Amino acid sequence: MEKKKKWTLGIPDAYVILFMILVLMAVLTYIIPAGEFQREEVDGVTIVVPDSYTQIESSAASPMDIFLAIQNGMIASAPLIFLVLIIGGSFAVIESTGAIDALILKTIERTKNKEIVLITIVMILFSIFGTLGIIVNAVIAFIPIGIILARSMKLDAIVGVSIIYLGAYAGFNTAFLDPLTTGTAQQIAQLPLFSGIGYRIIIYITILLATILYIAWYVKRIKKDPMKSVLGDNPFPKYEERDDLNKEVQLTGTHKLVLIWLVLGIALYVFGVFKYGWSLNQMAAIFIIIAVGTAVIGRLTPNRLVKEFFEGAKGLVYGAMIIGMARSIVVILEDGKILDTIVQGMATVMTPFTSVSGAIVMFIANELFNILVSSGSGQAVIVMPIMTPLADLMEIPRQVAVQAYKMGDGFTNVITPTSGILMANLAIAGIAWTKWVRFVFPLLLIWTVLGIIFLAIGVMMNWGPF
Repeated sequence: MEKKKKWTLGIPDAYVILFMILVLMAVLTYIIPAGEFQREEVDGVTIVVPDSYTQIESSAASPMDIFLAIQNGMIASAPLIFLVLIIGGSFAVIESTGAIDALILKTIERTKNKEIVLITIVMILFSIFGTLGIIVNAVIAFIPIGIILARSMKLDAIVGVSIIYLGAYAGFNTAFLDPLTTGTAQQIAQLPLFSGIGYRIIIYITILLATILYIAWYVKRIKKDPMKSVLGDNPFPKYEERDDLNKEVQLTGTHKLVLIWLVLGIALYVFGVFKYGWSLNQMAAIFIIIAVGTAVIGRLTPNRLVKEFFEGAKGLVYGAMIIGMARSIVVILEDGKILDTIVQGMATVMTPFTSVSGAIVMFIANELFNILVSSGSGQAVIVMPIMTPLADLMEIPRQVAVQAYKMGDGFTNVITPTSGILMANLAIAGIAWTKWVRFVFPLLLIWTVLGIIFLAIGVMMNWGPF
């Protein structure tokens, strides 16, 4: 008799998790009343008019709307999806020259048995980019480098993602020089741009230090016993073991030129962001230029360039498409007209609290709301027009309200399955979302406790504009 195969559910794939959330949100359009705020444009920014919420006719999602939302999510996320594919292709071209491996192996050689020092340096660098808001979407491009670093140190993919992604978000959690999130929130709250920067830098340093210490603890733990890795006996699910990571390597002149070309390309993009307001499309164009220039420097034929580029892009299709899948959830909430109702509910809950407790409730509410809307600037234009008058009524300094929004937006980005960036990063590294949450949730709790302390201090010291 042939044995019957056992059917087991196993850990659901990221797409399965997102689809289940999508269906749940569609069901909620039948339960939560539809409503909307009036909106007006102020200095080129569309903001919500406080106290303008009204209930409207229900616009519940049909079964067809669920699947249309997936398509519309892909269309809405197209710039980011194609950016991921282009970055993947460009890095494949760079890696084909051996420049990245040579640089990392040289770095490992010079920091032998000093893993924590290397991790700290990399995290500080990415956190600085995070405070400027220029790396949060582009962080996907550097995950392969983080994985190579982690493999060379004989750690796991969790560490590889953490030193890049958590490093960047330790900075983005305060983003004291980011015009799109902190800048937009302060503009809506009618505060001077980037005011309150001194206290925000203190918050940034504390959050970064807590993050580095947490990862250092995890590194020491798995160094002592590799089986204590969250990933168990498969530390790099999408990558085969490599013996060449410990060999001596020569950083050639060609390697140096390729790396200089990469740095110049990224520097040009950073300059363009601040000087000309460049966005994702310009970043994609820069990475195409980097790929072509790398091929010239590395003497790759046009056919080899195309082959390497599409091999790299092909490897990121899963991660790129998941961005659109995550966006489909927001599409359902917006089309079902329940997003504004959820915001109105937040405002109602916050009203009865005292100044300190009200600031904390604002923060927690933003953490929860960010699970639905993971776009930082998108969240700012939805919640800040509501939180600003609420802060005035509850005698909460407006700087505190801005910081409650910013930390609420930043902190839960590291667990929310609706974040296309997070899900793409995990897909590239081959880490299941459930395993990532198991690793990062204690850190999220640490961040949250620190956030509550800093907000309470901000209220008590009457944190002013400057």
